[in-house]
Amino acid sequence: MNSTRNGPAETPRRPVIGIVARTSPVTLHGSDLVVSLALQAHVAYLAEAGCAPVLLPQLPGVERLVDRVDGLLVPGGPDIDPALYGEAAHPVTRAMTPDADRVELALLSAALDAGLPVLGICRGMQLLNVLHGGSLHQHLPDVTGHDGHRPGTPSFTLGRHPLRLMAGSRIAGVLDEDAPESACHHHQAVGRLGDGLTVTAWAADGTVEAVELTHHPFAVGVQWEAGYTADRRLHHAFAEAAGAAQKFGVPSGISRT
Repeated sequence: MNSTRNGPAETPRRPVIGIVARTSPVTLHGSDLVVSLALQAHVAYLAEAGCAPVLLPQLPGVERLVDRVDGLLVPGGPDIDPALYGEAAHPVTRAMTPDADRVELALLSAALDAGLPVLGICRGMQLLNVLHGGSLHQHLPDVTGHDGHRPGTPSFTLGRHPLRLMAGSRIAGVLDEDAPESACHHHQAVGRLGDGLTVTAWAADGTVEAVELTHHPFAVGVQWEAGYTADRRLHHAFAEAAGAAQKFGVPSGISRT
């Protein structure tokens, strides 16, 4: 950022990260309400990495805000309408409204077209796959024969799975350790891989755990519940990519909307 002549340099602004909002019913002060919210860990981890997180509502036209942010985080949430990838709904599929799905797909598409760093978590990774023409396994136990990815316990429990990482991938660079492990809670997963995506992590049962968009500076999807543990590495790597995009501008050949 330019400084004022003969004056102090301006303080560089923090990279702004748009977090796609989720809606949920809550009871507050005795009133039943529906609120737009984000997981506090996403906000906290990005803020401590030097970013300014902002909430993006699920409203038509929100994709026009991509020129106001330096990165997009698409978090976990309900199932995606299977009609968007040409299938009828499985009996246990619990989708959002098709309109909400389309709002998020439009926002995700606009962010990628603008060259913004993108992090998709759980549902966010699945949206990334569907956007590129892929499909989903609607109920993973039908494929794997077990419920280890979403343990059937009375309380919310994370499944733990060793990961096999693609050497040289971005996710392998982030999870630079001898025995990487996912912490997940999902019953759907990537089926047919979308065009232009590369699988970069798998569970031992073959479930796709991470994908990356080829030839994009930073477009990563992970199936595990990043933000539900104290592991901040993925958020910090995403924040670093957003900071670089802000500092050096959009890569050549990619125009901002």
